[in-house]
Amino acid sequence: MNTDFDLLLAGAGHSHLGVIRQWASRDRPMGRIGLVSAEPHAWYSGMMPGVVAERYQPRQCRVALPKLCAAADVEFVQGTIVALQPETPELLLATGVSLRSTWLSLNLGSLPWVPEQTGDGMEMLSVKPFADFIRRWQQWEEAPEPVAVLGGGAAGVELALAMSGRVPAISLFTAGELLIDHAPRLRRLALRHLGAAGVTVSEHTPIHSVDGNTLIGNGEQCWRGRRLVVATGPSPLEWLRESGLRLDGQGFVEVSPSLQSRSHPHVFASGDCASMPGVARNGVHAVRQARVLATNLSLVAIGQPLRRYHPQAHTLALLADGQGGAMLSWAGLAAEGDVFGVWKNHLDLSFMRRHGADI
Repeated sequence: MNTDFDLLLAGAGHSHLGVIRQWASRDRPMGRIGLVSAEPHAWYSGMMPGVVAERYQPRQCRVALPKLCAAADVEFVQGTIVALQPETPELLLATGVSLRSTWLSLNLGSLPWVPEQTGDGMEMLSVKPFADFIRRWQQWEEAPEPVAVLGGGAAGVELALAMSGRVPAISLFTAGELLIDHAPRLRRLALRHLGAAGVTVSEHTPIHSVDGNTLIGNGEQCWRGRRLVVATGPSPLEWLRESGLRLDGQGFVEVSPSLQSRSHPHVFASGDCASMPGVARNGVHAVRQARVLATNLSLVAIGQPLRRYHPQAHTLALLADGQGGAMLSWAGLAAEGDVFGVWKNHLDLSFMRRHGADI
């Protein structure tokens, strides 16, 4: 394979999906473009709890990347990235192959923080990568056991509610208050739903490690069992720390409003792997960044001024309640009801249809 490209898209996150979809109809940059992804499918995170709750089939929640790429004349390259040389720029794959390009865009996502583990008495199931999560969760369903869920954000709450009735008992642990980044009323609504579902919630209980079959927090034993779902906050990919790109204090790529790296302007970054003041790491921003990113990757190749990403002051959050309804959070307000579940379902399926999912 010829390993030289004009532009490489590293990762198949929500931003890059939108970029390729836009290029399929207009504004595709000239030259050879490739998308690098470890998997042939891109999974939509917002529908993962629905898969667990058996409201969706896994095939409804994934985009076939070779098909999407073909529509925009983008080459799909399946491979796991293990290193980046930003000056070239050059991507090193696990197979030993190096891919070079003039311009590079990173939309790599992130991974949940995982506690240190001693022994093999507990199986830890991280919510990412999604393909692994779905496969292993289906194995767990064949022989249900009590489950602990680590993480008090939207993902942890939605998954705990989705698992209700499918395992004998669920315990949810969060280091601070539940849904701390949302409206206070949303926390109260979530606690009521979790209580009705039989989920035991432990707030202000940081879990630092796993010792055998025991969760340890603040030097105390917090829970015993054999299965832990990890839905904690985002952590950057480890190899990014060695990339030479300018990173923030957590290890995410610092970008300007044009989504360019602050240290290497021929490298762009968006979504969870990027760091921009005022921009939270969630799918809403990643989707909205796609239009600016697609335009800028076209403009930069011809030396034209770039556009700026202006994050909205408020982002909408819809949390599935596991029963077909949803809880809404927006601008400090919160509400719940079946109508929000219908709305969420419409938004999710519409997103998948736009990207050619088999639904």
